[in-house]
Amino acid sequence: MPSPFHIKVIEVIKKIPKGRVVSYGLIARMAGNPRAARQVVRTLHSSSEKEDLPWHRVVNAKGCISLPKGAGYEIQKGLLLEEGVEFGIDDKIDMKTYLWSDTDK
Repeated sequence: MPSPFHIKVIEVIKKIPKGRVVSYGLIARMAGNPRAARQVVRTLHSSSEKEDLPWHRVVNAKGCISLPKGAGYEIQKGLLLEEGVEFGIDDKIDMKTYLWSDTDK
């Protein structure tokens, strides 16, 4: 049985709108455990497909894709580009422009 935190992480990820991104740490904070960014990674790994999560909208705090090139990086970048997310120097996303939080309207 999934933990309450796991369930909340899934709920938060499902709310991320198209064209916006959220960091692992911010998801952990929104789910009630600000020190659990690694648990967010595990939830994404174990539940993205079965929960149909918009996994591609989750990036690291620097605005970079954490997946290695050749192991999902290109897929994630392509999905974000399709949603209008732009990448700058060193393939970084401007978090001031594209960051979403659950307090956004």
